[in-house]
Amino acid sequence: MEKKSRILIVGATGNLGFEIAKASLQASHPTYALVRDSAFSDPLKSLKLQSLSDSGATLLKGSLQDETSLIEAIKQVDVVICAVSSKQVLDQKLLVAAIKQAGCIKRLIPSEFGLDPSKARISGLDRNFYSRKAEIRHLVEAEGIPHTYICCNFFMSYLLPSIVQPGLKTPPRDKFTIFGNGNVKGVFMKESDVAAFTISAVDDPRTLNKAVHLRPQGNVYSMNELVELWGSKIGKKLEKIYVPEEELLKKIKETPYPDNMDMIFIYGAFIKGDQTYFDIESPGGVDGTKLYPHLKYTTISQYLDTLFQRNKFWRMSKVSWGIVIEVCKLSYAEFEIELLFGLEALGLNTDAKFVTVGVP
Repeated sequence: MEKKSRILIVGATGNLGFEIAKASLQASHPTYALVRDSAFSDPLKSLKLQSLSDSGATLLKGSLQDETSLIEAIKQVDVVICAVSSKQVLDQKLLVAAIKQAGCIKRLIPSEFGLDPSKARISGLDRNFYSRKAEIRHLVEAEGIPHTYICCNFFMSYLLPSIVQPGLKTPPRDKFTIFGNGNVKGVFMKESDVAAFTISAVDDPRTLNKAVHLRPQGNVYSMNELVELWGSKIGKKLEKIYVPEEELLKKIKETPYPDNMDMIFIYGAFIKGDQTYFDIESPGGVDGTKLYPHLKYTTISQYLDTLFQRNKFWRMSKVSWGIVIEVCKLSYAEFEIELLFGLEALGLNTDAKFVTVGVP
């Protein structure tokens, strides 16, 4: 059997990074996580790190701002996967330089994990969200670093819990806003599924220097279809209020950053069609679901089934926070959604900021 690549994950305490680290361990890759000192003193992050360590991951102290620690970590592995937040995308420049200097990396998967930045058509609206990712792409390619890009579009924990209603965390009771004509389709993937596809691509020569696109059939829906599907789940005819493109653009411009970002991403996906207008198997792209047909993934319908059951559970429950939730079975993004359903069902403020709590 061919030896499994040693994988370094940068950003392993984030929602996606944690899922990637778990998937790497489950696939029996020697797994390393680059961890900042501050993460060990954060209650939630330290719990994640302890979980990874207990599962066999090696924790290496370092950061994207410390070139020495980067080079030391990189020299211990074959593959680097970066899963930092969008605000840290340009911090990958030093990582690219360290990989170039170390000269031992077989593949880099930089932090993209969304819409293919080369396909975005909302420049001028997104405050350089996609151009920053494109800048890192160009740098990686200019330095001749072997790479794979993972283009998974939206995460299911983003927008889908509200059925794509900006500013809301849970679905409305009766009326839904539809942007444009409601027929343009977007794509959603569950973070744990993205992680599984990512790890499958690590040692696959078919994905080398390619963009792996995730657009599975059961995860491509228009806003009209999403509202109809949700209505069928809850057994209710839902009212649709259509907002034309011009009105959405006006609202985007009138709303200060970052409060307008949900609307900007909705505009790109569900009006411009940025996630679905192109052939994903055009030069430079491969279809992840065709490459790995054995990988099972959560469909939008299945996700909404779970969403409905949680919604129903909280609304029927007469007990408060004494309810025992099997937190260990939820991702951290899913746990936040669970709390939001509980708050909303209990008539409490769902706009409250979350505080870090210890989870037993």
